Amino acid sequence: MGGIEESERPLKRVKVPSGGSNSLSANLSLTEPREPASGFSLRDSMAWSPSSQGDRDAIGSKGIIKRPEFIKIITRALYSLGYSRSGDLLQKESGISLHSTVVDLFRQQVVDGKWDESVDTLHRIGLSDEYIVKSASFMILEQKFLELLKKEKIKDALYTLRNEIVPLSINVSRVHELAAYIIFPSSGAVSGPSSQDAAGSKSQSAILEKLQKLFPAAIMIPEKRLEQLVEQALDVQRDACAYHNTLDSELSLYSDHHCGTNHIPSQTLQVLQAHCDEVWFLQFSHNGKYLASSSKDRSAIIWEVKDDGEVSLKHKLTGHQREVSIVSWSPDDQQLLTCGVEESIRRWDVNSGECLHIYEKAGVGLISCGWFPGGKGVFSGMTDKSICLWDLDGRELECWKGQRTLKISDIAITDDGKRIITMCRENAILLLDREAKCERLIRENQMITSFSLSKDNKFLLVNLLNQEIHLWRLGGDPDVVSRYRGHKRTRFLIRSCFGGLEQAFIASGSEDSKVYVWHRDTPEPLFALPGHSGAVNCVSWSPTNPHMLASGSDDYTIRIWGLDQVKLKNRDNQRNGINHHSKGKT
Repeated sequence: MGGIEESERPLKRVKVPSGGSNSLSANLSLTEPREPASGFSLRDSMAWSPSSQGDRDAIGSKGIIKRPEFIKIITRALYSLGYSRSGDLLQKESGISLHSTVVDLFRQQVVDGKWDESVDTLHRIGLSDEYIVKSASFMILEQKFLELLKKEKIKDALYTLRNEIVPLSINVSRVHELAAYIIFPSSGAVSGPSSQDAAGSKSQSAILEKLQKLFPAAIMIPEKRLEQLVEQALDVQRDACAYHNTLDSELSLYSDHHCGTNHIPSQTLQVLQAHCDEVWFLQFSHNGKYLASSSKDRSAIIWEVKDDGEVSLKHKLTGHQREVSIVSWSPDDQQLLTCGVEESIRRWDVNSGECLHIYEKAGVGLISCGWFPGGKGVFSGMTDKSICLWDLDGRELECWKGQRTLKISDIAITDDGKRIITMCRENAILLLDREAKCERLIRENQMITSFSLSKDNKFLLVNLLNQEIHLWRLGGDPDVVSRYRGHKRTRFLIRSCFGGLEQAFIASGSEDSKVYVWHRDTPEPLFALPGHSGAVNCVSWSPTNPHMLASGSDDYTIRIWGLDQVKLKNRDNQRNGINHHSKGKT
């Protein structure tokens, strides 16, 4: 990258320069006034305070939960869960009815299919919004109309449409559709058995559910309201947890949620020692079952991740004539691409370790690689600063010439295949829209050394020369939403990655031999993990196991990081080039 001559070979790796209703009121109790104590003025005795409303009106330590509402929501939950007798008992014991008498009558009439009676009762509920009254009336009368058609009572249906539905003066397009049903009674909307059961309980329950969503919550308590409130509380606790890295299934109602630091992979579980030179790149497969690494030793390795989390060597891939700078997994994880520095791209079969194809172009070196969505093609950045797309057999499909990439460059493509992302200048990233055939630039004030695209394609993690990492939001007008600092970078290309549950964390290598971990919302690192004896060049977080992180270093090793409480059995002997570390060792 910047400062490197076009003909200069990387000496070590890529170097860069330094740098209220009536029914309720009957249940409310009034506190009898007391005579003011001696020394108190009349003004003091009349001063308002929350407690003056009586302890029975509000519950909770802050007194902000209204008791009648709380009781109603619990009652609603009991009925939703099928505990009808318990719901009846709670209403009787508390003296607080779930709904007013009029609303209960209305609901029963709807369930029984008594449409005319339910419309009459609707107007007695006391709804102040005329539009809601009309909309509810329309729903009820529409159902009445459809049932009359099913019973082949055409005159009655026509009367309902003309004299009851049309005067409501709403939903005109739907009125026209209903009129068409009279002309074409075989329409799917009214087809089927004409029995009462066909238009019975299921249709009536559906109407009641729609009405419930239409009515104000104070009139008709929403279904599963208690569940919604509890879920909201859990969401707030989860979002406020700086170390949250556990599955939602592990959240409990018994205590407030708080993840400790032990939920972040911060303990060395294994050291992989099969490379004989610096490790430059790491990437877990999409299914998390494999890890691929590339090295200055001109090889790449496919590691297998066992069900118990142990990592073992599967294949060592050789054949490149230059250092292997990058690897890329196919969408189905059955194949792997490896790219030699300014050399060629090789496509490998993961199961057999066999090289399936070599992609190269006469007189031009390849510097980056990636898969076209669906695994139907391979794309690469070239030393002539162009980007090429091949089919699997090596036939060139597209080529974007000009200043599309740098000699030393990362490259990515969105999951829909519409946008290619690459470094086109030292301080700019190109967003190339293949369909719209337009380009857009993301500009930085510092030299860009590497970048990583988030799983959802909405964010870009950009490493800069000035020892900062910027998080860009790509939607709309791209902008920087977070900045991270704390890691060390003076000479070499250091990579970072997204990771953890819902990619809520950032990890990065560092020249001080440590692995740094941030929360996406926090600029300062949560952890600086020691263990390596050389610069940490690259990191990769398992996409399926938020508790597994890998790092590659100049010390020729790959470290697998896990949770503190996870222990692997010590093994004195080395197997597949692996040393096993127990908890407490690094």
